[in-house]
Formats: sequence, structure tokens, C-alpha cells
Amino acid sequence: MRKTKIHTSKKLEKLVKKLITADKKTESGILGKWNATVFYVERKKCWLITNGLTKYNVILTNIKSSELTNIDQVFKDTLYSQLIYDGIITEFKNLDSIIGGLDFLPTDNDRSTTGFQNHSLRSLDWWKEEFGNLENMPVKDLTNRLNTSPIHIGQGQKISDYTNSIEQMNKLLNK
Repeated sequence: MRKTKIHTSKKLEKLVKKLITADKKTESGILGKWNATVFYVERKKCWLITNGLTKYNVILTNIKSSELTNIDQVFKDTLYSQLIYDGIITEFKNLDSIIGGLDFLPTDNDRSTTGFQNHSLRSLDWWKEEFGNLENMPVKDLTNRLNTSPIHIGQGQKISDYTNSIEQMNKLLNK
């Protein structure tokens, strides 16, 4: 069975110790690895999960420890609904087969993705002030704002090296 690697931050690792595996031998699918961190909105745990290749963000809100047993399905459902919201059309069966199961691993110290996530969390802090509580936050819209922010892919400094996460994820899923 195909597995998707999700490397957790130290903060998130402490919260989900029972999910963490040390087996790093699994191969990543076409989506590559993901990085996850935790942030709080009104003392409710939310996860920011970012794809390492495309910098595509997914936000899981109000995650309780009782939901950790079916976190695979929560992630797939949230990712699928965010893809639809962002205009990336794919079948759920196709996405399910690409992702397979989830392997939660300790941090991989990917400074590029961690820096990108920290920048995204700053933007989310700004928007938290605007919307107040979690129920008033349009999470899909806020995630879409993060995913349409310009990102740099490539080595050069050409304008063509700049894109956004939605375009990159669309290219990756529709190869």
C-alpha cells in the first residue's frame, strides 16, 4: 500500500506521539512529503499541513485527540474539498490512491518549508484578528489566500520562476 509521509514539527510531535513512526523507508508518491505544524485559534488545535514540492497548504481545524484514529480520512477529505475550492478538479478515488495511508514522522528539519509555514502562520494570525473566533473564519477562503500567494520555484531570479501553490499542485496532479 502506498504511504504519504508527513513530517511533524516538534510541537505537533508532542501532541501526537502515538502516531509517530520511525520507519523512514516508505517511498513518497507523486505528491512527495508534507510538513505539519500546530497552531491555535481560541485554544482549539488546528494543523497547517504544507506540501514540500508545491508549498500547497491544507488547514485542519479543531482537531481533537479522539479524531487521531481516523486522521487519514480527515486529511483526505479536507485536502479534496480544498482542491475543489481552489479549482483543481480531480476524482476523490484518484486522490485517495495517490495518498494511500499516512506515515507521521519526526521533523526532517526542512528549513525552506518550515520558513514558508511560519510566514503562512503570520498571515493567519493577521486574519484571526479580522474574523475573531474559529466559527467565523472562512477556513477554505483563508487557505486559498495562502495558496495564491506568489512563491519562487527554481534557481534563477526570472519572473517565470514565480508561481503560486495552486498552479504547482494542478500541474503535479494532472501530469
